Amino acid sequence: MENRISATGKRKNAIASVIIRTGKGERTVNGKPINEYLKSEVLVMDAEQPFKLLNAAELFDLVASVHGGGLSGQCGAIRLGIARALSKLSDENRVALRKKGFLTRDSRVVERKKYGLAGARRRYQFSKR
Repeated sequence: MENRISATGKRKNAIASVIIRTGKGERTVNGKPINEYLKSEVLVMDAEQPFKLLNAAELFDLVASVHGGGLSGQCGAIRLGIARALSKLSDENRVALRKKGFLTRDSRVVERKKYGLAGARRRYQFSKR
């Protein structure tokens, strides 16, 4: 088995470059511990779901570099990167991750604002007089 595996994940406007290597379960994102970077326990749990699915939480160290978007998008990008890296290890991992939907990129992005409207679909308030 290789000592390190890298993968890329994207969500909204966030792009994450993820490296997993055999280790003790340390997680760093942009040079900070993952709990400190993502701030919310829910986001940390969401990002680590692929590890939990494969019972590999303590087997791998994670080093991620993320830019663009907000914390939620960055969390989703990290999760996709982790899932892609773990799927490179074995076909069994790939099947399990695919079944749970971790290898599918979430293609939803913010809809653009249209002219004459307050937002993408919201209209300005109508005034009769």
